[in-house]
This record gives sequence, C-alpha cells and structure tokens, in this order.
Amino acid sequence: MPLLQFDTTLSPSDAEKTAFAERVTDYYTTEMATTAGHVAVTIREHEAADLHLGRAVEGPLLFLDAEIRRGRSFERKRAFALAAMEYAGDTFDVPDENMKVVFTEHPGEAMMGVDRVGGEWDGESDDSE
Repeated sequence: MPLLQFDTTLSPSDAEKTAFAERVTDYYTTEMATTAGHVAVTIREHEAADLHLGRAVEGPLLFLDAEIRRGRSFERKRAFALAAMEYAGDTFDVPDENMKVVFTEHPGEAMMGVDRVGGEWDGESDDSE
C-alpha cells in the first residue's frame, strides 16, 4: 500500500497529473513486483520559494517521498526511482539535478487501508502489498 508523494514547483494540468500518476503507478508495479489497486499517488504544487535543493540548477524542482513497505531490494527501489525521475525529466523538462527521491520503509502492518492491513512482502506474490 505505497504512498508516492510528489512535491514540485511545476504546475501541470489535470490531464498531465492523471497521466503522470498512471505512468508512475505503472513503473511502481513493474519495478516493485506488485499490483496497481493499492498504489496511492499525490502531486502537490508549490511556489518556487517553497522548495529548495542545494544542488539545484535553473528549472522546476520535483521531489518524491515514497512511503513503502519494507523488503524490496536496493535494486528494485533504484530501478523505480530512476524510471520515475527519467519520465518526469523527459515529460516536464526537470533537470536531473533538481530531482530527489527518498524512500521511507514501514513494516507491512503499518501500511493499511480501511478494508485491509498489509502483510510482509515476500517477493513471491504480486498482490501482497
């Protein structure tokens, strides 16, 4: 039950936000070996003065805080992060220097919806999130 939270200085249209959320969800399900029904995505727009990154160059900023269940390998997390950031960079012309990804991992039972509580990720089942 991941929560993928994007903070950005971009101002995408509603259609662009929907397409972005759908594509990022696709990357997540592919790279993290799970299904899409429980992937939550937020896109929060900020004024330029609201976000800062020491290495930033001219252009928009985009940060991803990925709240995920623990158990995925570094390689899976890195592949997802690179795919999502490459897509954001290509789609919205965000310089690589202006993007950052942070993963926060939780035990399965900390990831829940109203109708379910997550279990531990076993790497076997694609619907165990």
